[in-house]
Amino acid sequence: MVKAQTTTAPAGATPRGCTNLKLRQLTRRVSQHYDRIVGAAGLKTTQYSLLSYVTRLGPARPGDIADAMEMDASTLTRNLQPMVANGWIEVGPGADGRSRWVTATAAGKAKHAEAQREWKRAQLALNARLGEARVVALHALLDDCLAKINDIEEPVHG
Repeated sequence: MVKAQTTTAPAGATPRGCTNLKLRQLTRRVSQHYDRIVGAAGLKTTQYSLLSYVTRLGPARPGDIADAMEMDASTLTRNLQPMVANGWIEVGPGADGRSRWVTATAAGKAKHAEAQREWKRAQLALNARLGEARVVALHALLDDCLAKINDIEEPVHG
């Protein structure tokens, strides 16, 4: 494993390397950390995130969930399928023949609560490893970058 430097860049420094690669490396390692811990509840972190949104927003239209998660509708539909098959989420008819509603089942809410305890363990472990101040700064930087990208680019979902 390569040990990364922990220094901050000097003012006026020019970015070096590929931002996409660096983000993918970080997200891959963070995802592995969460998957290892949240997996104890029988969910992948992507499934936990989806179940969290459905639990919080539901019943909701698939498009509203996709918008909230900043993903395209086809990805959402694909990710819903195993959740429906496991009985954690139901997709039912909406107000008319073209609309649908997505909701968490009682089993899904119970699975979410179980996974949420594991997610909390994963989050606290990551905070301890990186330091809470660094995690707060990272969240702020990511939120700011996402807002700036969303200002200039059309979202991919919809």
